Amino acid sequence: MHVLESFSLAGKTALVTGGAGLYGRQIVEALAEAGARTFMASRNVEKLQAYADELAERNLQAEVLELDLANQNSIDQCVEQLIAAAGKVDILINNAVNRCGCRSWDLSLDEFDESFRMNSSSLFYLTRKISDIMRQQGCGGSIVNIASYMGLLGPNPHNYPDPEAIYKMSPAYFYEKGGMINFTRFAASVLGRDNIRVNCLCPGGLLDKSMSGEFIKNYSANTMLGRLAEQSDLKGPIVFLASAASSYLTGAVIPVDGGYVAK
Repeated sequence: MHVLESFSLAGKTALVTGGAGLYGRQIVEALAEAGARTFMASRNVEKLQAYADELAERNLQAEVLELDLANQNSIDQCVEQLIAAAGKVDILINNAVNRCGCRSWDLSLDEFDESFRMNSSSLFYLTRKISDIMRQQGCGGSIVNIASYMGLLGPNPHNYPDPEAIYKMSPAYFYEKGGMINFTRFAASVLGRDNIRVNCLCPGGLLDKSMSGEFIKNYSANTMLGRLAEQSDLKGPIVFLASAASSYLTGAVIPVDGGYVAK
């Protein structure tokens, strides 16, 4: 196979949890551009459909499924609808995240449990369901978990204009993303015999208009490339991990962060 052909996702079916926010938009766009039949799933179907319509104007197709990751029946129904529509699944991108656990250090036990159910327990359950289908298909597959540089490091107080900022943070997001990273290694070990590859991307901060100029300056100075992530920086790594171009790569944890965690 020509090396450029190995990056093609033509004939593949992909499921992306989330898909219309932050990194999800460029993940869906990348998979569709590479030729995959791409499904994106979340609770906010209207937002997903608006993005699907936007992609359609550029002759890119993305299909919408409803998914509430806190609800086991919703996960089951989403997977059933995916298989009914496409007949198979080759790629799973665990991208969705609920930030309900990010609000404060002083959350109640129930609030922490709510966050962990949506961001961790559902990850295990959906990955198991999809990998079971991939195993039955007998053609292998690729699972990509979207963690964060925050799963590799603690918060850096020098990034924040407010010196008290990190003392107001919740540990839940850091805990969940750190767990996702080691879950990637676990799942890669378990699923390798079925040629199902499991890898993890750890994006850095994505430039957003809500960020203060001081935060942008401070954060950028802590990267090797001197900037935050932009709206296309995850596209190449996603296609690489989803495609045959990375056929001998599993259990890998790859920071896509401009060198933030290595500095």
